[in-house]
Amino acid sequence: MAPSSKTVQKSFLKYQHLFVLTTPLVFVAAVYAFAPTSGTGTGYWLEYWWLFPFFLLGATTVNTVGISGSALFVPFLIFVYPLLASGSLDPAAWAEVALSPETLVKVGLISESFGLSSSAVAFIQYGLVDRRLALALVGGAVPFVIAGALLSFVIPEPAFHLLLGLALVAASYLLFNADLGHGDESEDPDAEAVADGGPDGGEDLPDDEGKLGPAGVETDDEGNVTRVDRQGDDYRYTRGGYLRRFANYAVGGTFQGLAGFGVGELGIVSMLSTKVPVRVAIGTNHIVVALTAVLASVVHVFGGGLVPGGHEIDLASTPWNMVVFTVPATVTGGQIAPYVSNALDVETIKSGVGGLFAVIALALFAMAASGVL
Repeated sequence: MAPSSKTVQKSFLKYQHLFVLTTPLVFVAAVYAFAPTSGTGTGYWLEYWWLFPFFLLGATTVNTVGISGSALFVPFLIFVYPLLASGSLDPAAWAEVALSPETLVKVGLISESFGLSSSAVAFIQYGLVDRRLALALVGGAVPFVIAGALLSFVIPEPAFHLLLGLALVAASYLLFNADLGHGDESEDPDAEAVADGGPDGGEDLPDDEGKLGPAGVETDDEGNVTRVDRQGDDYRYTRGGYLRRFANYAVGGTFQGLAGFGVGELGIVSMLSTKVPVRVAIGTNHIVVALTAVLASVVHVFGGGLVPGGHEIDLASTPWNMVVFTVPATVTGGQIAPYVSNALDVETIKSGVGGLFAVIALALFAMAASGVL
C-alpha cells in the first residue's frame, strides 16, 4: 500500500538534515563539473576558503531572527571583503578587488537562496511555521516585490540604500518598543497538566502524528490558534491583523525587489505587533522571505529586458570559487538557526534583532553616501 502523505512528510522531516546537507555537496560538484569559470586548478577553487566562517556566522544570525541573508552579506561584501581580499589598509588596493554591483547581487542571491531554504525546512520540522499565515503574506507581497524589482533598473542605487536604511531605523525603533513577552510558550504553572489532559486543563494539546515529537496545530471556530512545537512548548495566538501586516509587507516587498532585502526586516515587526509569538513569527517569516527572495531573483535575472536601460545577470561571470564556500556555509547556518532561536531568551532575541537593524542601517547610509560622493 502506498505511504500516506503524513508518513512521507514525517519521514522527510525526520531525515531532512541528510537531504538538506547533501544539497550543497551536489551543488559544489555540479559547479566544479559544469560551471563556466575564469580560472582552473586548486589555487582557483580554494582562493576564497576563508569566506566560509563569515557566511556561516552571518547565515546563523539572519536565520535565527528570520531576516534576509543579503541584509548582512551585501554590507560584508562591500565593506569587509575588499579589506580581507586585498590584505592591505590602502583604499586603492580595496578598489582593485571590489566586486561589481552585479556580482554582489549574484553572490548574495545564490547564497541566500540556499540558506533560507535550509532554515525554512528546519523551522518547519521544529513546528514553528504557520503556513496558512505565510501564504497569505506572500500573496499580498508578490505585486510589490515585482514592482520593486522592476524599479531597481531605473532608480539609482544610493536612493535604494538611503530609503532602506531609513526603513530599518524605523523597524529598529518599533522592535525595541514592542512587547515580546506575549504569546510565547505557555508559562501557566498548570501547563503540564493541560498537556496531559489533567484535571486543571481538561483537554489535550494538539499532537499531529504526521509530525515529529508532540508537534501539532489546531484552530477553533473563533480563529484562535494553538500550536505545539516538537519540544512540547505551546503557543496561542490568532491570525487577525492582516491589514496591519499587509501595510508592512507592501513596503517591505517593494524594498525586497529593489535591493534584495527588506520584507523580512519589516515583516518580523509587523507579526510581532499583531501578537504573533516571537518564535512562530521568526519561523513563519522564513517562508515569506524565501519565496519573495526567489521571486525577486527571477525578476532581477530576467526582467531587465522589460525596462528601458535594464540589464540581465550573466551567470558566466559568477565567481564560482566564492559560492562553492558560501553556499555550504549558509546551508549549515540555516540548520543551526532554529536551535539557537529556541535556546535564546526572548529579550535577547529582541535586543539582537533591534541592534542588528541599527547596524545594517548605518552600513546602508554609508553605502548611500559613497554612491553619491
